[in-house]
Amino acid sequence: MLSIYNSLTKRKQSFTPIQPGRVRMYVCGMTVYDYCHLGHARVMVVFDMVARYLRARGYQVTYVRNITDIDDKIIKRAHDNGERIDQLTQRFIQAMHEDAAALGALPPDAEPRATAFLPDIVDMIVTLINKGYAYAGDNGDVYYRVRQFPNYGALSGKSLDSLQVGTRVEADLAKRDPLDFVLWKAAKPGEPSWDSPWGKGRPGWHIECSAMSTACLGHHFDIHGGGMDLQFPHHENEIAQSEAATGEKFVNVWMHNGFVRVDDEKMSKSLGNFFTVRDVLKKYREPEAVRYFILNSHYRSPLDYSDANLRAAKSALDGLYIALRGLTPESNADGGERESRFHAAMADDFNTPKAFAELAELGHAVNRAKSAGDMAQANALSGVLRRLGGIVGLLQSNPEEYLKGNPGRDITALISGVEAKGIVGKGAVTTANLSDEIVAKLIIQRAEARKNKNWAESDRIRDELKAHGVIVEDTAADTTWRRE
Repeated sequence: MLSIYNSLTKRKQSFTPIQPGRVRMYVCGMTVYDYCHLGHARVMVVFDMVARYLRARGYQVTYVRNITDIDDKIIKRAHDNGERIDQLTQRFIQAMHEDAAALGALPPDAEPRATAFLPDIVDMIVTLINKGYAYAGDNGDVYYRVRQFPNYGALSGKSLDSLQVGTRVEADLAKRDPLDFVLWKAAKPGEPSWDSPWGKGRPGWHIECSAMSTACLGHHFDIHGGGMDLQFPHHENEIAQSEAATGEKFVNVWMHNGFVRVDDEKMSKSLGNFFTVRDVLKKYREPEAVRYFILNSHYRSPLDYSDANLRAAKSALDGLYIALRGLTPESNADGGERESRFHAAMADDFNTPKAFAELAELGHAVNRAKSAGDMAQANALSGVLRRLGGIVGLLQSNPEEYLKGNPGRDITALISGVEAKGIVGKGAVTTANLSDEIVAKLIIQRAEARKNKNWAESDRIRDELKAHGVIVEDTAADTTWRRE
C-alpha cells in the first residue's frame, strides 16, 4: 500500500484515490517575476517525482501546476523595468519552462494562469458573498470573513485566538475583523484591472488557486502540494474559500516539501540568500546531478545547499552511470528482492533517500557481475537499475554521453588551433574549452606513450586531463574517461 504523510491529519495514511485508478493533483506553482531559485526547483522536481511514481503504479494522473501572472511583485518589477506586464511574465514563464526541462521535470497536464481564470474567480467571490462568507468593504476591496469558517486553522494548527493575539492594529479600516483577508483588490492608478460587480480591480492571491484548482480538477480532489511556506496562510485560506463556496471537502491529502536552506536559513528572494537554477547549472554541468541532489533528501526534510553536498550527489550519480557503462540493459529483467525494496521505500511516503540506497546497491551488484565476467547478469541488473532510475527521472541518458559530458560551446576555431599545434605541451587546453575531440586526441597520444613505455609522458597527460576535470581509467581491456 502507498502511504503519504498528510499535513492536514499530521500523520502518514494509506492513500486511496477518490476515483479508483485516477489521481487528481494540484500544486502551487511560481509567481513569474524573476528566475527560479533552488526552492522553486525543489517544488518542480519533488512533485514531478510524485506524479512519475503514481503513474508507475498504474494510476491515471492529472497533474495541474498553476502560474501566478498577476501580483504586487509582478506589477512592481514590470514598472521598475519599464516593460509591459505580459512581456515580463511571458519572459519568465519561458525561463521557468527551460529550467524545469533541464531538471528533468515533465510538463504538468495543465498549467492554468490566473489572468485566464478571472470569470471563475469573480464567480467564486460572488458565491462567497451570497453565502455570507465575504463582504465588500467601503474601499472597493472584498474580504473573506475568517471567523465565519468553523474549521479555520485545521491545516496549520493555528487557533483564531493565537492569530488574534499576533495581529497588528490594522490601518485598513474597511476590514470588519483584523483576521479577514482580501479576495478582490480595488484598482489603483496605473495598475492592471478587470471588471467586477465591485468595480475595476484584480484578484487577491489566495482566491486564484481556489478558483483554478476547482475549475481544473473539480470541487473535491486527491492531492494538493506546495512548499512548506505556503501552509499558512495560503493553503489555510484556500481551504476556507473553497469549502465555503462549494459546500464540499476540498482536498484529501495535503503534501508540503521542506525548505532549501543556506547556512541554516530558508533560501528565499526576500532574504537575498538564493541561488537561481541557472546559477547552479552553470557551476554544475550536468542538470541530472542537481535533480539527484534534490531527491537525495526526503521531500519533507530540509535540503541543505552546499558545494560539498552537490559534489557528493554528482559523485553518487556518476557511480551509477559508470556501472551502466558498456552494457546493454535488459529491459524486462526481473529485479527480485532489490526491486521490491525500492518500491517499498517509494511507497512509504516517497522515501527517495532509501530508494536511492537501493539503486546504489544495484550499481554495486552490476559492478560485481562485470568484474566476474558475467555479462548476462550485468546486463540484466543494469536493466533493473535503469528501469527503477526512470521511475524517479534518473539514469535515462546514454552513459558515455553523460560521463563525457559536453562543455556546450562552439569551439571549432579553438580545435583547429590546437590541432595545428599537434596538441602537445602543457596548457594547450583549458577546463572551459576542453572538448570531446581534444580529450580523444590526448587519450590517443597517451596510449602511444604507454605503448612506448614512456610512463612519464603517460602520467603527465593523465594528470593534465585530471587538472581539467577529466578522469582517465585504465582497465585490462581498454582505457575510458569521464568528466568530474
